Amino acid sequence: MTSYLNAENIARSRDGVEYHPLRPFLPENARVLFLGSFPPQRKRWCMDFYYPNYINDHWRIEGQVFFGDRNRFVDTDAKRFRLDDIVAFCRERGLAFFDTSTAIRRLQDNASDKFLEVVEPTDISALLRQLPHCRAVVTTGEKATETICAALGIADIPKVNNAVAVPEQYNRDGVQIILYRLPSSSRAYPLSFDRKVEAYRKMFVAVGFVQ
Repeated sequence: MTSYLNAENIARSRDGVEYHPLRPFLPENARVLFLGSFPPQRKRWCMDFYYPNYINDHWRIEGQVFFGDRNRFVDTDAKRFRLDDIVAFCRERGLAFFDTSTAIRRLQDNASDKFLEVVEPTDISALLRQLPHCRAVVTTGEKATETICAALGIADIPKVNNAVAVPEQYNRDGVQIILYRLPSSSRAYPLSFDRKVEAYRKMFVAVGFVQ
């Protein structure tokens, strides 16, 4: 099994600063780039990949959108996600993942974005240069949206379930890249699972992934 951990970053996390523990997942054919804020603490992981917390519903949402099965990527008996299935699916569909911060401090002992201090924002333009087919960037939280808008010079921060155009210098082959802000897949976010599925489905329809 391929490891997506960034061992060098894990080793240098100290003095309250955490460096991103995962390598960017950037399939060559990726058309959609998901950007969260930063992974939760390792004690909350059930796999070494993005959205690793078992009670986060990101992979249940994707299972429902694409397969009509919220447990398509869930090993319910082991209370884990099916990492190999997820990676194969993302490579086939062209889904990329990273976060908007490469280094943070946690101001409290939890995964809440409200208590994350951004030490080093991600170089978003460098990520996009590695994704020549990217047509959509998706954020899944307020801090991630604010961070990427600051990085790309977007003045009007989109509200949840809204989208804005990414500045034209980041476009590829004359095709406009769109920044979508979707509801957080965290269960702490006050929206029903079905409403979240509806929001994600609309984005995937817009970029031509589903009908």
